[in-house]
Amino acid sequence: MGNIISLLNHKGGVGKTTSAINIGAGLVELGRKVLLIDLDPQANLTLSLGIPRQKITIYECVRGESELVPYTVKQGLDVITSSLDLSGAEMELINEAGREYILRELFEPVLEEYDFIIIDCPPSLGLLTLNALTCSNYVYIPLQTEFLALQGLTKIKQVIDKVRFRLNKKLSIGGVIATMYDSRKVLNRDVVGTIRKYFGSKVFDTYIRDNVALAEAPAQRQDIFAYSANSHGAKDYLSLCREIIERTEKVEEGVASR
Repeated sequence: MGNIISLLNHKGGVGKTTSAINIGAGLVELGRKVLLIDLDPQANLTLSLGIPRQKITIYECVRGESELVPYTVKQGLDVITSSLDLSGAEMELINEAGREYILRELFEPVLEEYDFIIIDCPPSLGLLTLNALTCSNYVYIPLQTEFLALQGLTKIKQVIDKVRFRLNKKLSIGGVIATMYDSRKVLNRDVVGTIRKYFGSKVFDTYIRDNVALAEAPAQRQDIFAYSANSHGAKDYLSLCREIIERTEKVEEGVASR
């Protein structure tokens, strides 16, 4: 059964969508089958991979008009696309019974088909994000290694704790991803130190270095492995994916041994 991972940070520009795309592509490079969910009305994940407008997007799915209709980017990597229409979904679903469980019900038929389902959450803590957390096994928090990126961490943790208590007992913070890291900058090193004090071993050992190829790849409508497989960005995300697999397998082994 697939692990469901939400990438969440309500601060924009921290590398959330870049991480969602390249974690997905990196896991495929390591032999896993992945479904990416673009849950952001800005549809940056969809646009970054050059996917044309689809008749059925995540908007139609959450409205109950369709089951999930994946778009295959390449072998092993499928995407549920988004569109600007999704921006109205929260208001449209506000009176829907069981509205926090819509994504969970949508994912149930496809859980056996994928090793990982990765959700690119919107930069907000509204109903769409609540849906993502309610169906996820893990939350990954991408954090830019700058001072302002630390602001709001307490709020994120509070939301995750409330969802775990009220809606999804299996939810946990699976990891914190340090992005746009430059080891030459004292500030970057200090911020990573602060993150480690706050989250401890939750912080991934792999830091995503500041790398121009990561910014160029979306312009070419490609993931980093297709665009520049030898770049620092590709090497970092592949290393991160190895850590993700190692962590999830340890949890699965622990559950199986009980």
